[in-house]
Amino acid sequence: MAPDAPWLAEALGQSDAFLGFMEDVGRAAVVDRPALLIGERGTGKELAAARLHYHSPRWEGPYVPVNLAALPRTLIEAELFGHEAGAFTGALKRRPGRFETADGGTLFLDELQAAPVAVQGKLLRAVEYGSIDRVGASQPVAVDVRIVAAVNVDPRELVRRGRLLPDLLDRLAFSVLFAPPLRHRHGDIPYLAERFAARFAAAIGRPEPPTFSDAAQAALAAHPWPGNIRELKTVVERAVLHTTTARIDHITLDPFAHPHAPLPLPHFSHSGGPGGSSPRPPEASSLFSSTPLPPTHFFPSRGSGGDYPPRPPEASSLSSPIPLTWTEAVAAFEIDLLAGALVRAGGNQRKAAALLGLTYHQMRGLYRKYAAALDAASKAP
Repeated sequence: MAPDAPWLAEALGQSDAFLGFMEDVGRAAVVDRPALLIGERGTGKELAAARLHYHSPRWEGPYVPVNLAALPRTLIEAELFGHEAGAFTGALKRRPGRFETADGGTLFLDELQAAPVAVQGKLLRAVEYGSIDRVGASQPVAVDVRIVAAVNVDPRELVRRGRLLPDLLDRLAFSVLFAPPLRHRHGDIPYLAERFAARFAAAIGRPEPPTFSDAAQAALAAHPWPGNIRELKTVVERAVLHTTTARIDHITLDPFAHPHAPLPLPHFSHSGGPGGSSPRPPEASSLFSSTPLPPTHFFPSRGSGGDYPPRPPEASSLSSPIPLTWTEAVAAFEIDLLAGALVRAGGNQRKAAALLGLTYHQMRGLYRKYAAALDAASKAP
C-alpha cells in the first residue's frame, strides 16, 4: 500500500452485511454513472469509493478524493473548479481545480452536504453536461469525470433542511450504496480486531500478535461502536500498546475515564442555589414504561475488574456520599437498564434485548459482562 494513498487499504470483513455491500459496490463499479454512498462515520465509505474507481473502466485514470468538510466553505468552489488569474485577491495565476485533476478518472466528494448550495448548482451542471466554469472564467471547460459522493446522514433529510439540492440528489442517485455500520456486521468485530491487533503489533516490533481473552472479546462485542471501524481500530491498537503480555485482558473503551478526572460541576437547583435538586416526574421512573425498575440499584465496586458485585441498598441513591468514577456510573446505569428489561421480559434475554433495542448478541455480551450483579439483582427481595 502506498503511504500517500490510504484509500488503497484493503476492505476487510466476512459478515453477510459486509459481503452484500461489496457485491453492490462491484455491480455499480462497472457502470459509468454517478454513485452515492450513505453511511455513518467510520464505516469505510472512502474505501468503497476507491473500489468503485479501481474496479471500473476508469481504473487507469486518476482517483481524486476530496473531503469537503475539511475545506473552508469560501474556498470550496475554487478548489473544485479552479480559478483564473486575478479572479480574487491572491489569485496570481490560473490554477486547475480538482475536476480538471480528475479528468478521465473519478472524483470522490466526501461530506457532500458541506458544499454551499451555490457550489452544488455548479456540481449539478458538471454532472449533467460534463463542463465546469473556473472562478473568474468566461468560457466553460469540458471535463470527463465520474462523480462519487458520500453523506453520513439521510440525504432526504438534507433536502428537507435545504442543505442539499434535490436535483443534484436525483442525478447522483443512479447507484445508492449503503455502507453497513459495524454493529450490523455480525461476526466482523472479532475478525477485524484480530487483524488490527496483528498489524499494529508488527508495526511496533512485537514478536507475535496478541490474543484476546474472553472478557476482552465480550467487551468488544457489547460495545455499540458509534465510530464504527475507525473507532474499533483505535481501541484495539491502544489495547495492544498498553498490554505487555501475549494476551489482551482489558479493553479501554473510554480513554477519558481516569482516576484524576476534574471534579464535576456543582449542581444547582431551579432556584439557583448549589446542592438543590428538583423532584423527578413520575413518568421518568423508567426508560421503558410506567413499570418501575427494581428498587435496588447495583453499582460496581472499584477494583473489581469485570466482576460487579452489588453495593448495599443505601449506596443506590444518587446523593450517596460514596463517589463514583465515570466508569462505575456508566456500569451502574447499564446494569439498571439490563435488570429492568429482564424483569419486564420475565428473564427472557431475547425479549429483553428487543426492549433495549439491542441485538441478541449484544445482550449476551452485556449479560456476561455484568453477570454477578445481574444474578444478585434477580435474587434481591
